[in-house]
Amino acid sequence: MWTRRQMIQSGLGSVGLALLGSRSAFASAPTENRLVLIVLRGGLDGLDALPPFEDRSYKHLRPTLALHPGGDLEGVQSLDGYFGMHPGLAPLQPLYQAGELLFVPAISTRYRTRSHFDGQNLLENGSGTPFGARTGWLNRAILGLNDQDARLGLSIGPAVPLILHGDASVQTWTHSNLSPVDEEFLARLMNAYQDDAHFLDSLHDAQGALKPELDMTAFEGQPRRRTEFTLAAHAAADLLSQTKGPRIAVMEMTGWDTHFAQQRRLMPLLGMLSSGLLELKSGLGTHWDKTTVVVVSEFGRTAGENGSRGTDHGTGGLSLIAGGAVRGGQIAGTWPGLSNKALLDERDVRPANSYEALFKTLLIGHLGLDPGFVEDKVFPNSRAFAPMDGLLG
Repeated sequence: MWTRRQMIQSGLGSVGLALLGSRSAFASAPTENRLVLIVLRGGLDGLDALPPFEDRSYKHLRPTLALHPGGDLEGVQSLDGYFGMHPGLAPLQPLYQAGELLFVPAISTRYRTRSHFDGQNLLENGSGTPFGARTGWLNRAILGLNDQDARLGLSIGPAVPLILHGDASVQTWTHSNLSPVDEEFLARLMNAYQDDAHFLDSLHDAQGALKPELDMTAFEGQPRRRTEFTLAAHAAADLLSQTKGPRIAVMEMTGWDTHFAQQRRLMPLLGMLSSGLLELKSGLGTHWDKTTVVVVSEFGRTAGENGSRGTDHGTGGLSLIAGGAVRGGQIAGTWPGLSNKALLDERDVRPANSYEALFKTLLIGHLGLDPGFVEDKVFPNSRAFAPMDGLLG
């Protein structure tokens, strides 16, 4: 835990002071369980984060991107002899072994058209269709818990995401008024102006002014974003740990739209994610035992690689679920395989598991919401998706 002086210097102290002045923030919470939702915007490639390295179709579909123990990219850790963990997630291996981390592959919402904007909107509004609701399903869920004057929701970042929009009041925390610039945008900008020496010099100067020691032309490292996400995780843990503080937090990470140079770009991103999850565990202390952290993305990516050593927008993706309240050490749900017949449209990982089913499991089994309320108010028109078994301890 940081000292009070360190918290004040980082901006956390001002958050604490703001909360002290809010009666609603310190009303009694109706549950001691915590839920953290981390949204990876851009489309996480589940076959890279959780490579089925013993699948022959996987190696055929990804002749240059396929990961395996040893070889071009050492450090892939086998979990069950078929699936392994990307080396960027290697710091999470102790969580998996301790039963505090599990994976759900081939997971998706009901969305199938591969637009980031529509996919993210559907993921967050919970109606089953893009723009089918103006409020977020997690905000509606908070209304089912909030029979007292308590602000149970917490938004970490410069803007409150749609998933927390609605009638339930939420708290907010941000370390900076400016979001980090997406690396893919910078790469495209540099490519478009590669023949304009004056522009490139100006861009490099601007990057240096933002962070002199950060080389934004390289995809490895990115210490600025790593620091910000870890700091955000620390803030979330600190606020969630308060006796009368929030119980539900939403965090976000961008940069997961890996159309090119995927191997080089995913390593630091997955490393940042690992650091953030471990920071949550450390910061929550004993509250970790009653915490579930779920990592989601709007969709997965194509089963096969493209010509730029990347992958394109797909369907079936991957969810990571961590915490002391989960039944970890497993690959949960149904795995459809990667044969040509198993793929969706001979292109994507077939979505064999449902985000709605996963979210219902957490709301009902972890937060204790009434099943009828979840079906009628939180995820209307979703009765075909029953909660998943065996995820919670």
